[in-house]
Parts: sequence; C-alpha cells; structure tokens
Amino acid sequence: MAQVRIWIHGVWGTKSRIPYMQNKSRRTSLFKHMKSYAKEKDIYLDFVNGASDHVHCLISMACDQNIARIMKLLKGESSTFAVKQRLFTPDFDWADDYYAVSVSQSHVEAVRDYLKKQEEHHRKKTFEEECRVFIEKYGFIRVLG
Repeated sequence: MAQVRIWIHGVWGTKSRIPYMQNKSRRTSLFKHMKSYAKEKDIYLDFVNGASDHVHCLISMACDQNIARIMKLLKGESSTFAVKQRLFTPDFDWADDYYAVSVSQSHVEAVRDYLKKQEEHHRKKTFEEECRVFIEKYGFIRVLG
C-alpha cells in the first residue's frame, strides 16, 4: 500500500474579488460544507478559512489525487452550495484561478496558525497585497483576477 503525505496550501478568490462573504456566520457555513464535501470525496481538507473575498485551504493529498481535480471539486461544489443555500448573492462565484503551493510537514502547524488568523491578518493586508507576497515568495507570474 502506498503511503503518501503531500501537503498543499490552496488559495482562491471570489469572481472579480467581490467581497461576497462578509457575513461571518454564512462564510463559516460554507467552510463547514466544504469540509463535509471534501470528506465525501476522500479529500483530506485539514483546515479551511478565509475572508470576505477569498479562501485558504490546507489539504493533504492522497497518492491518486491531483491538485487540479481537488480545486475543481472544492470550488465547483462550494459555489453551487452557496448559491442554492442563498448564503450570499445569487451571482456568487469563485474566480477561475487559484494558487497552490506545497507545504513541508515541519511547516504544517505554522500554516494552520496562519489560516486561523485570516480575519485579523486581513485587517492589515488586502487579498491583493497577500497575493503579491505569494508571487514574490513562490515565483508566480501574476496576481489572481
């Protein structure tokens, strides 16, 4: 049996960076649903959190999974759920793009801590500013749009 531990930090924003998810309790409902759906699909979504215009996920991938498929499943289902449940506005949607970076086992707890503090973090830094840091740190080409 293959034993694999590949941690991924995934980040994506709302379409046009519209702050749809300002209501914290509704945002929390969406994140709880994402965890439940991930479990159904055998995706280990360790932690999910975000702000009004984006989401962060800490995921441990299995040997038969790939990043593109995981992102497609999580983004697609969560968007559909949010619209059906009328959590935000009827035109709620995620942007097409996302960031995904590997996380070493020794940094998993630090990433969890970072994700836990998203609200506090975004009082000081916008999602766009955060994206610029990702671009510089990981050598990405452009800011998500």
